[in-house]
Amino acid sequence: MPGDALSQDPALLRGRIDTTKAHPARVYDVFLGGKDNYPVDRAAAAAALAANPRGYLDVRHNRDFMRRAVTRLAGEQGIRQFLDIGTGLPTGENVHQIAQGIAPESRIVYVDNDPVVLAHARALLTSSPEGRTDYVDADLRRPEEILEQAAKTLDFGEPVALLLVAILHFVEDAEAYPLVRELMEALPAGSHLVLSHLTDEMHPEPARAVQRTYTERGFTFVFRSATEVERFFDETPGVTLDEPGVVPVHHWHPGPAPAPPAVEEAYFDSLDDIEKIRYRDINDVTDDDINVYGASGRKG
Repeated sequence: MPGDALSQDPALLRGRIDTTKAHPARVYDVFLGGKDNYPVDRAAAAAALAANPRGYLDVRHNRDFMRRAVTRLAGEQGIRQFLDIGTGLPTGENVHQIAQGIAPESRIVYVDNDPVVLAHARALLTSSPEGRTDYVDADLRRPEEILEQAAKTLDFGEPVALLLVAILHFVEDAEAYPLVRELMEALPAGSHLVLSHLTDEMHPEPARAVQRTYTERGFTFVFRSATEVERFFDETPGVTLDEPGVVPVHHWHPGPAPAPPAVEEAYFDSLDDIEKIRYRDINDVTDDDINVYGASGRKG
């Protein structure tokens, strides 16, 4: 149970954290300017950045896609429940902050299986008085466990937005498509599926160079084409892909990204390439920069 997991002995929790091997959630945290990572994660991020110097735009625009999707769901679709699987480490503008900023009564369940995320999960459990936020320590590959635990916070008789943001490229085809289908089949009509996915379809050379830096570190890393991403919607009964379909994330209902933190030029110049990322304005993105598809769909 989430409560039990959060009350684990800190020594036992630390024992689950492998600081000798890079972890996707922690590498993602590096690119978002977070501090909850280790030298091995920063080395992986640095190798990826060397392979594709503007690759940080994939990560930052993936995050901005999530922000826009949650904003639209809460503000325009009236969704008040969110199930975010593969949430990663807490950073600015988490799902509950966005959704409850629009509708304070919103309920959010975060799911991840990284002990570092678990160690910081209390930062995700803040909530408006009217709403509720919870965290489930579970693996995407065990949807029945996720649904059982999430049902303690979410009402599966009412619509739920399932968020699978930058997580499915870590799962092979044989598991990925059935997992999405099983999760969506448990949700009622009016629910939504939101996902993003890395691809090598648009710019094969830099994308595959980055892929090599991750697979060399033991990550499963599956690129999918737009057609293969569409399959997640086509093979899930009752789910209809929304406009504009499967598109590069910066083209999905585009809008200006928030400005980065202000910083003095001398301080910025003193930083290494990884540290500079959090201060870079991502509004200068071009079609040549992005290797991530985004899409959403509604269950009828």
